[in-house]
Amino acid sequence: MGPLLDDRVVVITGAGPGLGRTLALRCAGEGAHVVPVARTAATVEAIAAEVRERGVASLPVAADVTDRDQMRALADAVAAEFGRVDVLVTSAFPPSHRMDVLAMDDDYLDFWRRSIDVAAYGTLLAFRTLVPAMVAAGRGSVVNVTSMSSRIAYGGRSDYAAGKAAAHRLAWALADEVGPAGVRVNNVAPGFIMSAVLEDWMRTTADAEGIPYEAMVARHVQSMALRRIATEDEVAGAVLFFASDQSSGITGATLDVNAGQLFQ
Repeated sequence: MGPLLDDRVVVITGAGPGLGRTLALRCAGEGAHVVPVARTAATVEAIAAEVRERGVASLPVAADVTDRDQMRALADAVAAEFGRVDVLVTSAFPPSHRMDVLAMDDDYLDFWRRSIDVAAYGTLLAFRTLVPAMVAAGRGSVVNVTSMSSRIAYGGRSDYAAGKAAAHRLAWALADEVGPAGVRVNNVAPGFIMSAVLEDWMRTTADAEGIPYEAMVARHVQSMALRRIATEDEVAGAVLFFASDQSSGITGATLDVNAGQLFQ
């Protein structure tokens, strides 16, 4: 059996450090040509360089997913470079800061609105500008990276929950709309993802509470059936499943990657 994504063109929005980079490199490792998309040019150019080291092509694009003109330019650039889009992975979301709703000042209210714009409107624009090429070709796969928080919310993270929930439902609507054209749309919903960012947050929180880092980790994994936190690579594996023909009969589905923290 050959590479899962041999010679396919994969566009990844939100392809920054962490999960976005992991997604790009895993797709490249399965033979895909990768278009990493994020706001910072240096970031996507660095990812593109790593992708090319794996023997495939890469077109880095710096774009704001909430800007219609920039997203249309992205679609045009992909068409000019590759002539098609086979897979779209949407994973853009801005850095989030914990804030209770009743504590929000005007500055944070603006930040909250921006978060929803990126997660919801940004996902919509990615669908609107890139999926038509799939419909015209009569095939394609959209993989929308949402979150466990799209179905369960925590205090202080209303922006994340609302934004991811909107993106989650958008994918369901799109699946119904483009299914007759042979295009599939599915969600991958991670919970906690073990990363440098998560570790830093846990260490900072542990220090603030005066407890060891290991105790903080144990507190969180206690609610996970696997008693550990899923990795970026494990989330990427779920994305690859939906991106590839291994899931050819599946659309409108959600695959949870949360180490058993939420059964739903």
